[in-house]
Amino acid sequence: MNRDEQQQGLGVTERASPQFLDLKSYRHKRIIDAAKLLPVIGAAGLFFPLPFLFMDKSPSGAGGATEVALFFFGGWIVLIVAALLLSRALINSATGD
Repeated sequence: MNRDEQQQGLGVTERASPQFLDLKSYRHKRIIDAAKLLPVIGAAGLFFPLPFLFMDKSPSGAGGATEVALFFFGGWIVLIVAALLLSRALINSATGD
């Protein structure tokens, strides 16, 4: 007696489908999670290193404001690009492309 005959004898006619999520649905949910976490990651990335930018590295202390401004605007641009990429990925996963 093979396995299929044993299953039919026990009243089992079909194999159970796996309990995993659909890959598209899973990907869509993970992109939504990433979009929700982006502001938190951005705030941590911009504000935790802030005290180190104000440490006096040069004897004259000049140039600190420039470094801080470049750091903030550079981080801001990175967050904008990340949000753009996440929104495109979210649109593509919603439409099924």
